[in-house]
Amino acid sequence: MDYKLLFAKVDELYNEYLKVLEDVCNIESPTLFKAGVDAVGEYFRDMAKERGWKVEVFEQEVVGNVVIITMNSDVNAPPICFSGHIDTVHPVGLFGDPPTRSDEEKIYAPGALDCKGGVVASFLAMDALDRCGFRGRPVMLLIQSDEENGSSKSGHATINYICERAKDAIAFLNTEPSNDGKVVVERKGILRYDFKIHGMAQHSSICYKNAANAIAEAAYKIIELEKLKDADGLTCNCGVISGGTVANTVAEWCSFQADIRFSTYDEMKEAERIVRELSDRSFVEGCSCEVTQIGSRPPMVRDEMNELLLEKIREINSSVGLQDLKPVKENGGSDAAYTTQHGIPTLDNFGVRGGGIHSVREYVIKRSLAESAKQLAAVAWYIK
Repeated sequence: MDYKLLFAKVDELYNEYLKVLEDVCNIESPTLFKAGVDAVGEYFRDMAKERGWKVEVFEQEVVGNVVIITMNSDVNAPPICFSGHIDTVHPVGLFGDPPTRSDEEKIYAPGALDCKGGVVASFLAMDALDRCGFRGRPVMLLIQSDEENGSSKSGHATINYICERAKDAIAFLNTEPSNDGKVVVERKGILRYDFKIHGMAQHSSICYKNAANAIAEAAYKIIELEKLKDADGLTCNCGVISGGTVANTVAEWCSFQADIRFSTYDEMKEAERIVRELSDRSFVEGCSCEVTQIGSRPPMVRDEMNELLLEKIREINSSVGLQDLKPVKENGGSDAAYTTQHGIPTLDNFGVRGGGIHSVREYVIKRSLAESAKQLAAVAWYIK
């Protein structure tokens, strides 16, 4: 089929899917609000059933359910997979009521960019492919439900299920926000720790006697961790802290959380060593420390498998008039790291364009919904 007919079908459906994006963004779905996440999943399930596509649900108790939608499920060929997440970081009510608003160029809404826009673009691509008679291979949309916390609340059950269902894919295109002409082939991994400091309480008037200030101990440790600021290597941000009771009492306890990013598994081991040594070291006499790892995500390591996939897509883009794609590295984590780790050819950032990610200013550039769908549909149709 002439790719121009496929792209014309995307344009024909574009306004309908702008409404879909507004609908799903009006259903607020922070990660731990299971009812909201499941309501978004149900919306896509109903749309898929209307089109006669196969729907699978991986039920969860704490977080939202994973939803997998397959078009051409009866075709015996390696599938192509699109993926995105429908959980957000925004507390319910942050964007007002209703949470979605738009102008001529943009849609402003919680999770519109990260990553509901990518899921809607994927569905639009599948709809256009279906209406144009594409039967070359199964096309799967894997909708993740707890990506924003690294799948920690599901014990990684959600992402492990997605990797298992996608294991035979010819390509896995993750729809984190697009960076306009760039495709992500490498990402940092994440280690997240909770430090609990124990001290000795005392009246502040005699803070120099039989006292050990846990807040001071935490401050020394934070300063050491904050020295990790290598854009290409280890970085650390200590973003949460609490401790003490009142100003005239030496703090008996303090806790803080550290987010460490790394590019390689060797760097991961180095980060683990630093954390262990810092936990064992006391800067304030009388203080002790307990450290618990509360989250982790592997790095997306640049490899030949993903490089070959990129070359295939660049060739497709050249033949259908889409822009060339430049491989880049990003420091943020995503599910693309897990699928790469499982040996599935993976590239990231095929979603929509916009800005204000993870803030009350989050928005999507409307036209990018069609742009993303055309890119995804072209890969599905032409990849060999």
